[in-house]
Amino acid sequence: MEAGNRTGVSEFILLGFSEDPELQPLIFGLFLSMYLVTVLGNLLIILAIIFDSHLHTPMYFFLSNLSLVDICFSTSIVPKMLLSIHTENKAISYMDCLTQVYFSMLFPILDTLLLTSMAYDRFVAICHPLHYTVIMNPHLCGWLVFITWLIGVLTSLLHICLMKHLTFCRDPEIPHFFCELTHILELACSDTFLNWTLIYFMTGVLGVFPLIGILFSYSRIAASIRKMSSSGGKQKAFSTCGSHLSVVSLFYGTGVGVHFTSAVTHSPQKVSVASVMYSVVTPMLNPFIYSLRNKDVKGAFRRLLNRTTSCL
Repeated sequence: MEAGNRTGVSEFILLGFSEDPELQPLIFGLFLSMYLVTVLGNLLIILAIIFDSHLHTPMYFFLSNLSLVDICFSTSIVPKMLLSIHTENKAISYMDCLTQVYFSMLFPILDTLLLTSMAYDRFVAICHPLHYTVIMNPHLCGWLVFITWLIGVLTSLLHICLMKHLTFCRDPEIPHFFCELTHILELACSDTFLNWTLIYFMTGVLGVFPLIGILFSYSRIAASIRKMSSSGGKQKAFSTCGSHLSVVSLFYGTGVGVHFTSAVTHSPQKVSVASVMYSVVTPMLNPFIYSLRNKDVKGAFRRLLNRTTSCL
């Protein structure tokens, strides 16, 4: 057991999706493919925004941060799972598990707050276009991203500090493919009241309230679009909001799906599959949504490709 670890365990066992050895190569190949697509797609988004001056706007500044968070979110989960399948070793040390819990809390919080900032940006752009450059100035955008990271880091650290006081006396098997906070708490034999209270409170503050802000922004946006007389203006407004609204729907839809599945079923496999949609599939699909539904991003990709081929 590790020195200074008073939890009663030195490692946990991640059971993953299946014990069937014949399925392991299939699972390995599937998740490796999704991870590579996630990293490549989001990295292309970041590079397109950096190198294309047409995308040096607040909306794409937030999008580049969102893409970075999506890469980090997948990286905090998928490589460890692939390593476990490759080495046939499902054990994860106590500190590594604690680290994974921290990042699995941090990056969804960052996603939520960045999507809220992007909704506010669209609200200002469509409802107050004449004041857009004054309101959404670089100073404000920088502060919004800084506050987003500050809230995410401090909230995740608070969860970890409470977790470090828990004692585990059950069989340390986690019926999941990564260390997720609620699954860890279910293994604890000490009092977890404060931990669950913090989870419910922060879910309300950092989950429900941002969603209310997003819905309010889009209600005002919809009202402004209805007042527009030109069809071209309406179409442009819809195109600028469509990608973001699709990502918001995917993020919250899969998140609600995970919690709903956990509440209505006792099957670890079903919960794990729902978690894949939230933690792996959503970060993979976001670049496709923004590249397929957004003319500015598609144009930036073409210019980036032309610049790359001209250098070869």
